[in-house]
Amino acid sequence: MGSVLQKKKRRSSRQKVKMPNRPKKQLNPLGNDIIAKNWNKKETLTQNYRRLGLTARLKAPTGGVERTLSQIEESKSPAPSSSSSSSASRRARRDPFAIAPTEEVIFEEARVERDENGKIVKIHYGSDRRSNPLNDPLNALESDAEGSSGDDDDDAGQEWGGIDDESRPEVIRLLEKDAAIPRVKKPRHMSQQEREWLERMTAKHGDDVAAMARDRKLNPMQQTQGDIARRIKRLTGKA
Repeated sequence: MGSVLQKKKRRSSRQKVKMPNRPKKQLNPLGNDIIAKNWNKKETLTQNYRRLGLTARLKAPTGGVERTLSQIEESKSPAPSSSSSSSASRRARRDPFAIAPTEEVIFEEARVERDENGKIVKIHYGSDRRSNPLNDPLNALESDAEGSSGDDDDDAGQEWGGIDDESRPEVIRLLEKDAAIPRVKKPRHMSQQEREWLERMTAKHGDDVAAMARDRKLNPMQQTQGDIARRIKRLTGKA
């Protein structure tokens, strides 16, 4: 026995709608050869971009980002004491551009050079490492430039080849190298069909570009007045 609806479904010649196992088509990147060679079809777009060192969206994520294993373990771990938790939260909320309080300032000894009048000329720190709280890669270059100011003039003419950061992915380096290659801009050539179309409109309306834009027969694609004027200038060689 069965219901009337089930009997109708069995007698019907209409096939049952079946959803495929993978309704979404796999993305096959064809825009860039470097990204296409390093693309993994088993991963999503966001996972591929994160692995390659790129970003899938320029705005902040609005949701749908899974938590990492370390974040899950931190949420499961027992809460620390009140004093340690307050200090940890204070460190997490600290502004990197803010001035640190006096009790947290790290003091360091330095040797000072003075001139004949007692004015400080140069300061020699105990270690060559400079303070770099923002992890600025140009900080090391500035310190090298200050240290080599008294060298010969032969080294001063060397060209800087950029920041060599080994932590960056290889795909990013290849993309930057490909983007640095100069491209030759190809001029736009007007087709014969476009020439004939412009000649028909100029033969009918003369220099009245507004009438050309309103002509429904000769301008069925509704090209604007400015676009038609630019095309005519390119045709006559005045552009």
